Amino acid sequence: MSASEGRTAERNVERAMLIMVAAMLLLPAIDALAKVLAATVPAGLIAWSRFAFQTTLLAPDALRKRRSAQRGLQLTHAARGALLALTTLMFFAAVRVLPLAEAISIFFVEPLILTLLSAVLLRESIGWRRISAVVIGFAGALIIIRPSYEIFGPHALLPLGAAFCFALYLILTRRIAPREDPTTMQFHAGFFGFLVMSAGLAIGWGLDIAVLTPVWPTLPEWGLLALIGIVATVGHQMVVHAFRRAEAAILAPFQYLEIVGATTYGFILFGDFPDATTWLGVAIIVGSGFYVFHRERTLARQVP
Repeated sequence: MSASEGRTAERNVERAMLIMVAAMLLLPAIDALAKVLAATVPAGLIAWSRFAFQTTLLAPDALRKRRSAQRGLQLTHAARGALLALTTLMFFAAVRVLPLAEAISIFFVEPLILTLLSAVLLRESIGWRRISAVVIGFAGALIIIRPSYEIFGPHALLPLGAAFCFALYLILTRRIAPREDPTTMQFHAGFFGFLVMSAGLAIGWGLDIAVLTPVWPTLPEWGLLALIGIVATVGHQMVVHAFRRAEAAILAPFQYLEIVGATTYGFILFGDFPDATTWLGVAIIVGSGFYVFHRERTLARQVP
């Protein structure tokens, strides 16, 4: 590798980590807005609207770029959309039977799953430092959430399944991101997610499942649903751009920054001010992310 190539690689990794940080601080706004709507709008309809608005927003640009899209990736696009929809469905189902904190604590095994799967499926190199950063970040998340013993009941399979599906979604994202247009990727993910959620709402309506039974939102509720779609579209576009520039194992620890974003939105919207233990967990999470950032900058500068 030449010196110029080394500097380019270093800049790409740095940009990827910075983009991932921004995305992880933005995406929890989806959960905050969904919590505002939860009292009157079923969770399934919120998820359906998220995919519907994402598909609508990206359709013009995706159709314009259809000639430059890579052929032979439709199955992968469909799998990404289905995995993202299943993640949403299983997580909302978990929240129905588990307290939100416990459900989130189980879901945050996902960065560790992603790190391990990136080594097995993508043949990415992971050392003890990356694994340690993920484990330490997970410990910080547990300090914040302080889950109870009940999380190990059978219902724990729901958020665990959601974590596994989302890890696979990110693996597929990393696999095709370097050669596929980000807008095309997210349009297809939204479109296939929309199809899966539409089927889910149809089944929920037929079986009278509360969280999947559609209602007609009011005009302000439509505005919040549209805002969720916009935030999801922008946030996941940023994730795709990050995965185009860096390996999944590098970016995995930064997912714990969602806890920081969620804490911030909870204070702003609901007045939930973190206690000292929560701030300790936040400091551990941020520290693990900064360690990965520093470590990867050091490695990128070691140009032979």
